[in-house]
Amino acid sequence: MQWEAWADGTAAPNPGRMGIGVLLAAPDGQRQEYSRALSGSGCNNEAEVRAIAAALTIAEAAGAKRLRVHSDSRFAVDCLTGRDSTVIPHLARLLAETVAAFAAFEEVALVWHPRHRNGEADRLARAALGLAAKPVTGNLRRKRQRR
Repeated sequence: MQWEAWADGTAAPNPGRMGIGVLLAAPDGQRQEYSRALSGSGCNNEAEVRAIAAALTIAEAAGAKRLRVHSDSRFAVDCLTGRDSTVIPHLARLLAETVAAFAAFEEVALVWHPRHRNGEADRLARAALGLAAKPVTGNLRRKRQRR
């Protein structure tokens, strides 16, 4: 049975305070929301990876064995799946620690989505810092109005 997680991280300003948000959905449809401000400061890429790491921790604690994690961070997804890397030492360490956490699961899949398809996790990450949710803008709004 597959679990689903949506993860997002934000830094305000960038770099600055970091917040993460995770929505975890169990196979039976039960959902858990997690929103937390992180200590210290960092960049948006660090916040995104930390949000995925939190999703793994929360899912493992809930008993998940097969997990699909959705993220709107191309950097995080590509680095965690081995398609890309970074030379920034603290990010490289964080990425390696997060990949090591995959071992707690039978299967972990990472899926990139554009931000507008990761709205709940984005809302939770921004709320952790006391920020309002981002409105849907641009072409997406026009497409929705035409339907």
